[in-house]
Amino acid sequence: MKEVVITKASGERVQFSPAKLKNSLKRAGADEAEIQVIVQKIKGQLFDGITTKEIYHMAFDLLKHKTAVTAAKYKLKHGIMELGPNGFVFERFMAEVLRAKGFDALVGQIVQGRCVSHEIDIIASKKHWHYMVECKFHNNPGFVCDVKIPLYIHSRFRDVTEAWEKQPDHIGQSYQGWVVTNTRFTTDAIQYGNCAGLHLLGWDYPAQGSLREQIDETGLYPLTCLTTLTAAEKQALMAAGLILAREIPLQQDKLSHIGISPQRIPHIVTESGALCANSLYQ
Repeated sequence: MKEVVITKASGERVQFSPAKLKNSLKRAGADEAEIQVIVQKIKGQLFDGITTKEIYHMAFDLLKHKTAVTAAKYKLKHGIMELGPNGFVFERFMAEVLRAKGFDALVGQIVQGRCVSHEIDIIASKKHWHYMVECKFHNNPGFVCDVKIPLYIHSRFRDVTEAWEKQPDHIGQSYQGWVVTNTRFTTDAIQYGNCAGLHLLGWDYPAQGSLREQIDETGLYPLTCLTTLTAAEKQALMAAGLILAREIPLQQDKLSHIGISPQRIPHIVTESGALCANSLYQ
């Protein structure tokens, strides 16, 4: 097959990699037979300049016709981006992921620093550690967090830490600043974050324990991954306070409240339950 050049969300043009497509399908839970069929079908529809978004939609549609749960997992990255348009829901979502990992987490806290007060996305704690977590949400897959973001957050973290260290109940405590994004970091951002002692958590960073891996590990999939809900229904449910797919079987009344028919509700509940079947956080 002639090598095909595809266009990434960032505008970068690279050669199509069947291996990357196979890996993404495998992570979603597709078996080898399904993967081979999907990859061959997509190869037959490729053309120079095709976007990664177009390839994603091809794979998603093929998966959806086989198994909704696998399609929902494959949709994770796009499902996270549907938590927008602003970043508040993403902050709440990240707090749930942190709680599943054993942290205490509070969202949208005003914290007095040594110089000024700061509104912090998430204040988390675990044992003697205290974390100032800043979330950078983007619904454009081509956006990357450059070095200016960890630079700015590090200065805020130092101001807050200096105030915390003076509090009597913080004697013997340790502190760390976090930057969490649903997209990627530039090389300079990673270099600065590592040098400054910040914890960076991106879609695929670090190589072990990335945001994607932590969501898969905890089973805390956002309801925006579900294939049985429309975009408008997802927004309505989030406005009603739901974020996670696992919440839907427990709060079916909210499905009725936003106008979903009784005939559709069992299908939505079934998909939600199957998607979160291996959740570590019930």
